[in-house]
Amino acid sequence: MLTNRSVRVLKRGTCQVYAAVYPKCPSGVLNFSPMPSPHRTLSATPAPRSKPKMSQNGALQRQDKVLTVDTMNANVKKVEYAVRGPIVQRAVQIEKELKEGVKKPFEEVIKANIGDAHAMGQQPITFFRQVMALCVYPKLLDDNKFPEDVKNRARRILEACGGNSIGAYTTSQGIDCVRHDIANYIKRRDGGVSSDPDNIYLTTGASDGIATVLKLLTAGENRTRTGVMISIPQYPLYSAAIAELGAVQVNYYLNEEKCWSLDISELQRSLQAAREYCNPRVLCIINPGNPTGQVQSRQCIEDVIRFVAKENLFLMADEVYQDNVYAEGCEFHSFKKVLFEMGPEYSNKVELVSFHSTSKCYMGECGFRGGYMEVINMEPDVKAQLTKLVSVRLCPPAPGQALMDLVVNPPEPGEHSYPMFFKERTAVLRDLAEKAKLTEEILNTVPGISCNPVQGAMYSFPRIALPERAISEAKAKGQAPDMYYCMTLLEETGICLVPGSGFGQKDGTYHFRMTILPPKDKLKILLNKLKEFHQKFTQQYS
Repeated sequence: MLTNRSVRVLKRGTCQVYAAVYPKCPSGVLNFSPMPSPHRTLSATPAPRSKPKMSQNGALQRQDKVLTVDTMNANVKKVEYAVRGPIVQRAVQIEKELKEGVKKPFEEVIKANIGDAHAMGQQPITFFRQVMALCVYPKLLDDNKFPEDVKNRARRILEACGGNSIGAYTTSQGIDCVRHDIANYIKRRDGGVSSDPDNIYLTTGASDGIATVLKLLTAGENRTRTGVMISIPQYPLYSAAIAELGAVQVNYYLNEEKCWSLDISELQRSLQAAREYCNPRVLCIINPGNPTGQVQSRQCIEDVIRFVAKENLFLMADEVYQDNVYAEGCEFHSFKKVLFEMGPEYSNKVELVSFHSTSKCYMGECGFRGGYMEVINMEPDVKAQLTKLVSVRLCPPAPGQALMDLVVNPPEPGEHSYPMFFKERTAVLRDLAEKAKLTEEILNTVPGISCNPVQGAMYSFPRIALPERAISEAKAKGQAPDMYYCMTLLEETGICLVPGSGFGQKDGTYHFRMTILPPKDKLKILLNKLKEFHQKFTQQYS
């Protein structure tokens, strides 16, 4: 028997925790009987021993896991993100195999699956990195190797940070001077349309802002559940966020035959159909487009604004590729600028949030996770809730905020750093435009591949014709046909692309997405190897 002398009573507030040590108990588990008083005698009996389970790696496995695949959040299991899906995971494995000396029919993996410019060899903008270096290591401010305009910019950012350190938390909405600089940038970009710094929220990349706004919009149950209208093909962030939140994905299809254009009649069809099973509340637009590379005309943007005003929809404009416009006759128009130029009938009514990022355009600074969103016509009480929601994660990364400041407030003519900045920025955008044209031209020489002009952004989304035998074999393996195509391409050539099924596409059509980011010489190799593979693949399964 175990008496109260063997028991230590540990008090926390009003709770008493009884801990006992009973070395003769083989299982090490004590079975306590009910105990109204700490002086009552306790009995200890060994718990029944069960045969331990072994995991696949031979380690003992607990039988009473709190978190299992069956007990986890069901919405998380619905999340898919093709850009870093099975093909990319296999590409990483192949890279390891190559390093270990495993023989392959190629010498390297060429990743064209994700818009990560620096990983593809693009060089960072000198001015950005100089200022960031001084912000991260302020002692460099005493180094005469750095131009004075670089030092002044770094000092201004550091003075706005707690303790003059970029390692300090910032306010949840973002550093005040950065939000003012963003507002000034938007005003310049939009031809004088004013911007209120209080409507600017710094974010951890644009993705963070998009997910946050969708969280605000998601409500209701069953037929009243929030429906989110997204383009097909779409960027998988949207479908993933919708799945995680338990909202309803409402697809509208871009017109491939008209260079992936957006038809208002298709928006209307999609909306009317969705109202039968959910409550569509928000329309998401990506301009320039990802993965399809189209640039919307001003007329199209006006039509979209009239549509959301008429149907009382919230509008989300993903504009992270706003500097990436290449095709002749195409021009970027921000939704905010067009909205306000349409007059108060629309500018006083339409609820709009637009997003920008440091990750794309000519910067390509993906790893800094810098971004912002501007909210327009948001109800004050809702805006207060948004501010509360972003405060939960304390603040976006301060280095990302600093870099965002440099993007919207770059060197001006007359400053020491301007000539090099202008030269580097121009070179990056010119190179991207040349690669966009090259990609379209080479792909369109391949029988069975058709590629629309890459008007903007960083991707092409060509359509591929697949033989029936290949489609049947893919289905027999439980794979989407274009997934089977892309996986075979990777295994035989080392080229890593993303199947169109990961972005959505019309039934019976097949595509892949590839970036135009690899260096031009490597891009030519990629495109020629892809051409050879497609011809061989088609012949093999014909």
